[in-house]
Amino acid sequence: MSGSATPLPRALGDAVLQARLREAPEDFFVEELAGFEPTGSGEHLLLTIEKRGMNTMHAARRIAQWAGVGEVAIGFAGLKDRHALTRQRFSVHLPRRIAPDLDALQLDDPSGERMHVLEHSWHAKKLPKGALAGNRFVLVLRDVEGDPATIEARLQRITGRGVPNYFGEQRFGREGGNVAAALAMFAGRRVRREQRSMLLSAARSELFNRVLAARVQADCWDRGLDGEVWMLDGSRSVFGPQVFDDALTQRLADFDIHPTGPLWGEGELRTRDAAAEVEHSALETDDARQLRSGLERAGLRQERRALRLRPGGLQWRWLEAGVLELGFTLPPGTYATTVLAELGEVRSSAGA
Repeated sequence: MSGSATPLPRALGDAVLQARLREAPEDFFVEELAGFEPTGSGEHLLLTIEKRGMNTMHAARRIAQWAGVGEVAIGFAGLKDRHALTRQRFSVHLPRRIAPDLDALQLDDPSGERMHVLEHSWHAKKLPKGALAGNRFVLVLRDVEGDPATIEARLQRITGRGVPNYFGEQRFGREGGNVAAALAMFAGRRVRREQRSMLLSAARSELFNRVLAARVQADCWDRGLDGEVWMLDGSRSVFGPQVFDDALTQRLADFDIHPTGPLWGEGELRTRDAAAEVEHSALETDDARQLRSGLERAGLRQERRALRLRPGGLQWRWLEAGVLELGFTLPPGTYATTVLAELGEVRSSAGA
């Protein structure tokens, strides 16, 4: 079993640095990129919040208490970590369209927790999960060990080729424990509803990562195999398999399409030939078969995820010797840690 406890293979070569991240929350800045403009009317107050030392669920509970509503009335697009400085949207269902005093929601606690309202407007609907265009990251790596020229050469390679689109360690819990918990659940252990959803996601992510790891090891994670299923860049639309001709070759080189791997569930794999052989081979261990069977019994359907991820607008600068700042954007559902992993060993000072 892998989970996050076993390092996944790198695609671009051996590690070129060792560094620390999250010495302070400001070292990990992430901002949601809005997926839509507010309607300006409706019963949902849309808040853009900057918060420090506070995860999304904690912030949602605080907003619910401030508004005098149940937590079910709070919407948010994605989950953000506590050990970070983050900006994200929340919606609050207020049928009477009377907003409490926004100043009462501001927080500057001596413990380091902070919450500021940056923008607010009315909107017609509750903010649903996934309703964002992506995330912008600014990360500060400290105590960087490695040759600066070699590190910058690796960053150039990431810009040109991208990185494997692994699910990040956040999906798998401490020491990859969510995968073992999913196996126990599939074997009959009872779990809470919210935990069940988390464990199903971990099981799916584990199987996807195994397929991607096999293709990284075979150096075919960013090229087409016979029988490949493709995903259009910036969407979840897939097509294929079809003959890998010159037109597909050019679209792949232009990052217009990406090869895909399975998000396991009921139904037949869509891939054929060599692509399907890699997927079956990677998922033939006993525990993989148990995860596959459990996901099928849970009623999930076969879906696909891109194998390749290219960070947008990747920039870097040395703030001082041994301190490297990185900036880039990623689409929803992808992980900054997968970009960092292609550089080397990045340890979190916050233990996150």
